[in-house]
Amino acid sequence: MLDAPRSDAAFAAALPMHGLPAWRVHLGMPMCGARMVDGSMDAGLALVREDVLMSFLYPFAKQAAEEFPAALASIREQLPVGDGPIGVLGGSLGGAVALQVLADMDVPVFAGALVNACIRMRSVVELFPGEYPYDAESEKAVDSMDFLAKAEVIAGRAPLLVVSGEEDHPGLRADALNLVDATGAELLSIPGLAHPLADEPGIEPAPQLPRTREVDAGLTEWFRRHLTV
Repeated sequence: MLDAPRSDAAFAAALPMHGLPAWRVHLGMPMCGARMVDGSMDAGLALVREDVLMSFLYPFAKQAAEEFPAALASIREQLPVGDGPIGVLGGSLGGAVALQVLADMDVPVFAGALVNACIRMRSVVELFPGEYPYDAESEKAVDSMDFLAKAEVIAGRAPLLVVSGEEDHPGLRADALNLVDATGAELLSIPGLAHPLADEPGIEPAPQLPRTREVDAGLTEWFRRHLTV
């Protein structure tokens, strides 16, 4: 995520979905958690300062999606999960990865879920200070991760739950509501929840927060419902 939890281990602690009778595998984003350079976020922050979109947001989300097929194949080799449909979940920038799986890949999916997700990359760029200097290349990149424009494809892929904190960034909140309208997805709106799902610094596993517990319960119920269909 852009905010805490910032590693796969911390994300797993925030949203463990213990009540879900299925394997739950939390994949790490590039340069996050165990993949941080020299154990710190300094290298990632340097990329933000260099070019928030073309050095950080876009390549991270694109690389994570490109890694997904091989990661899924490795999971199928290591765990007794067969080759059937999977559930996909993404939070914050990881939401753009989950949406790429739904919109751009032919991986069988039985249900998807998003939490405070990056639905339009342009909205995420707007969270950073200053006006971004778009050119032809960056316009193409940011538009490729506008999943409202791919709503029809996403709607036809699998049932989708959109979890949105009522105190999330206004642009992300608006995108979440618009995606629900465009796809017919189910909305779980969490009062009092801002963008983070854990306390700072969000790198190591930490106790689950009360509002995050509501998210976890909603996700667990959602995937249980569709897992048994």
